Amino acid sequence: MEANIMSENNLTGSTARNPDLDWSQIRETILMLALSVAQIEMSMRDSDGSVEVLSNSFTSMMGQVKMVERTAAALPETPDIADARSAIMEHCNTVGEMMRSAIVAFQFYDKLTQRLGHVNGSMTVLADLIADPRRLYNPYEWMGMQEKIKSRYTMEEERLMFEAIMQGKTVKQALMLYIQAMEEKKHKAGAASAGGDEEIELF
Repeated sequence: MEANIMSENNLTGSTARNPDLDWSQIRETILMLALSVAQIEMSMRDSDGSVEVLSNSFTSMMGQVKMVERTAAALPETPDIADARSAIMEHCNTVGEMMRSAIVAFQFYDKLTQRLGHVNGSMTVLADLIADPRRLYNPYEWMGMQEKIKSRYTMEEERLMFEAIMQGKTVKQALMLYIQAMEEKKHKAGAASAGGDEEIELF
C-alpha cells in the first residue's frame, strides 16, 4: 500500500518555526500542501450540510407546488371560481419554472465538489511523491503521477486544460481553452435540446 504523507505521524519533525539540522524545504512544502488539503476538506464538509438542507427544501417545495396545481386543476370550472382557478394554476406554473431555473443554477455545487476533490487528490499525490527521495528525482514517477491525476478527470474540458498546462501554457491560456471548450459544449447542448424538455436532476 502506498504511504500517505498526509497522515499525522508523517508531518511531525523539524519545522521552520523550530528548525534543527533535520530541517528541509521539502518538509515545509509538504506541510503547506497538507494545510491546503485540510482547508479544502473543511470547507467542503461545512457546506455539505447546508447544501443538503437546500436540496431537500427545493425538492419539498416542488412537490408542494405540484400538489397545489393538481388541487386547483380538480376544482369545478364554474363561473364564480374559474378566474381564481386559472390564476392559481398560472402562478403555480410560474413558480415551478422559477424553481427549475434555480435548481439548474444550483447544480454548480455538484461540479464544484468534484473539482475540489480532484484538487485535494492531486495535492495529496504530489506531496506523497516529493516526500519520497527515491521517487522525487525520477521523471517516470512524475509522469505516473500526472497520468494518475489526469485519469480522475471526468470532463473532456478538464483533460484539455490539464494537457495545456503540461505543454507549458500559462494558467490564463489554459483557462481560456477550457472556457472556449465549455462554451462550444453549451452551444451544442442548447441546439440539441431545442424544442424539447430538459430533464432536471437535483444532485
